[in-house]
Amino acid sequence: MLPTTAYPPPSQGNGSLSPRDAARHTAGAKRHKYLRRLLRFRQMDFEFATWQMLYLFTSPQKVYRNFHYRKQTKDQWARDDPAFLVILSIWLCVSTIGFAIVLGMGFVEMLKLFLWVVFIDCIGVGLLISTLMWVVANKYLMKHPSREYDVEWGYAFDVHLNAFYPLLVILHFFQLFFINHIFFINSEWFLGCFVGNTVWLIAIGYYIYITFLGYNVLPFLKNTAILLYPFAPLVLLYLLSLGLGWNFTKGLCWFYKFRVQ
Repeated sequence: MLPTTAYPPPSQGNGSLSPRDAARHTAGAKRHKYLRRLLRFRQMDFEFATWQMLYLFTSPQKVYRNFHYRKQTKDQWARDDPAFLVILSIWLCVSTIGFAIVLGMGFVEMLKLFLWVVFIDCIGVGLLISTLMWVVANKYLMKHPSREYDVEWGYAFDVHLNAFYPLLVILHFFQLFFINHIFFINSEWFLGCFVGNTVWLIAIGYYIYITFLGYNVLPFLKNTAILLYPFAPLVLLYLLSLGLGWNFTKGLCWFYKFRVQ
């Protein structure tokens, strides 16, 4: 069972929730409602999810502003509409097909790569990062530790998805046009190494930044600027990789080919 966080309902009194209404506001009830809507495409707002994906590139602050509105209107920070996850899955499928074509994979190898990207790169790593951030935020970043205010695990996973989407587009879509064409990233040339590693720097840097925005918007957290600290080792690793000729994209291509063999 995934870790969950529930907001305790108010005590009985004027304006308080009844036991039945309080049960609907628990983390388990919210998760059940979210999973149930995965099979009801007509109830999903794909237009709004597409808007969020666009603004994650142009103005991610607006995306998290909407999360704040959701908390005010629906008493939860996490998404209650799985449309974003569905569209992200489509992006994973399309980008995997593109990657498989560039790397010259067959259908079976492409299918294995798709399963790896979905269940390991996106979901598996996402569960680990989300759980880690969920624990760190609730244990070390709370202004005033209280049972009434805490970071929902579902919100932590949404932050990961928000940050993962631009990283996916940059590394698995935009970069495809440069791997075997234009700058030949997947080569021994220094220019290929420079372009490829710079793309990685931008993608991971953007992941860190959007993750920071996700937790910075929560009014009950403090010292969220520490989430930007990974920028320093990231830049140092980038400079070191250029000096030693480590081509991250070439390594990724080799790793994917090795995994599907």
